[in-house]
Amino acid sequence: MPEVRVLPCTLALFGALGDLALRKLLPALYQLDREDLLHRDTRILALARDDGASEEPLATIERRLRQAVPAKEWDEAVWARFQSRLYHLSMDFLDAGSYQALAELVGEEKTLVAYFATAASVFGGICENLAAAGLAERTRVVLEKPIGHDLESSRAVNDAVARFFPENRIYRIDHYLGKETVQNLIALRFANSLFETQWNQNHISHVEITVAEKVGIEGRWGYFDKAGQLRDMVQNHLLQLLCLIAMDPPADLTADSIRDEKVKVLRALEPIAPEQLATRVVRGQYTAGYIDGKAVPGYLSEENANPNSDAETFVALRVDIRNWRWSGVPFYLRTGKRMPQKHSQIVIHFKEPPHYIFAPEQRSLISNRLIIRLQPDEGIALQVMTKDQGLGKGMQLRTGPLQLNFSETFQTARTPDAYERLLLEVTQGNQNLFVRKDEIEAAWKWCDGLIDGWGRLGEEPKPYPAGSWGPQASVALIARDGRDWYGDL
Repeated sequence: MPEVRVLPCTLALFGALGDLALRKLLPALYQLDREDLLHRDTRILALARDDGASEEPLATIERRLRQAVPAKEWDEAVWARFQSRLYHLSMDFLDAGSYQALAELVGEEKTLVAYFATAASVFGGICENLAAAGLAERTRVVLEKPIGHDLESSRAVNDAVARFFPENRIYRIDHYLGKETVQNLIALRFANSLFETQWNQNHISHVEITVAEKVGIEGRWGYFDKAGQLRDMVQNHLLQLLCLIAMDPPADLTADSIRDEKVKVLRALEPIAPEQLATRVVRGQYTAGYIDGKAVPGYLSEENANPNSDAETFVALRVDIRNWRWSGVPFYLRTGKRMPQKHSQIVIHFKEPPHYIFAPEQRSLISNRLIIRLQPDEGIALQVMTKDQGLGKGMQLRTGPLQLNFSETFQTARTPDAYERLLLEVTQGNQNLFVRKDEIEAAWKWCDGLIDGWGRLGEEPKPYPAGSWGPQASVALIARDGRDWYGDL
């Protein structure tokens, strides 16, 4: 039996035939149905413009679902039930007249969850038309990133939505917040005195956050070249992870209590001045190289590429937080495309004991690390020091992990996709895993300072071969402080 109270709603996917909906949202909804986490009266409205495609929309959805869902998880009975929930409505999202048919489908009793899997430029128009059709009072709206490309444009998008919907019915998606391991950060920190009593500048030397991608642009050139890796990954995913690691304990687990603490972290981020960019930030752009032994093109040689583009595909930063808890503790962030492996992790490096009593040649081993893996294998490992086994080894030290691997430990449970959790929370009206307006604005304000500095200096991104861990300058960035990136081969 599910541990949540499953509530009925009508879920309308705006942009239901787009890549995000077909690749992530609809498979996530199928899995929720499979787990009996959709109410029997919940309906799914696939809203998309009729573009004259030869295949019927519902046939497209079925074909893509069968491709996306693993064969062992496909159940014809579940599909039959899921299919009975589906209804396709062809509509122009900016045509107010199209919304009368939507209002008739929704009816007068059910809650409407409107998921905007569209460009942010039409969010305001959709909200206005929902309100004109009399749907606003019982609708929750879900906004997919990116919300703007800087502080000014994000405010314009948020203000356009806020004209018709209050903050408590706006759900801004950052799918990293739905990952099982990211959810466990709150439990790990605040339910374990072993960690929370040590979670400050007295005991932690530095923190690393790495989100590495093997893929390149994958047909997203038009969007990505205008955004770059800072806007696409740092402004949302990495800063959200930083907030969960760095925030103070919330008063309780309500959405606003958690988000209040995250905003405090974002507002405490030390701005990086233009004259500091050379030592605190590294921009990179991948060139031709090899991934898994196969040749891949450089960024400027991708399909439809602009050969003069200066968009960054890699960013590494040293970030400092101006508060008591983290004074003097650097946070090293990096993210890039065409890395050697798909690899996301947070590494907490604890300080060495003040008095060292073991052999001098082993001193480099004395460092406890907490390693939180977000992908590909979600889990947590605490590296500790122990004595090596054997009669002739004296007090020879060795390092080894106390490890929790989610897929091995919870063998009976499938690790849900982040979108499954987020969609479930939205249907239940829970905002804990969603981003508030002031979080978005604080993150953009800090990132805009970096973008403005790059513009003033006119510095080109540094090249790095595909299949590497980024430009050599990113190694120098952390080595300058006498450290190195954990786990790089």
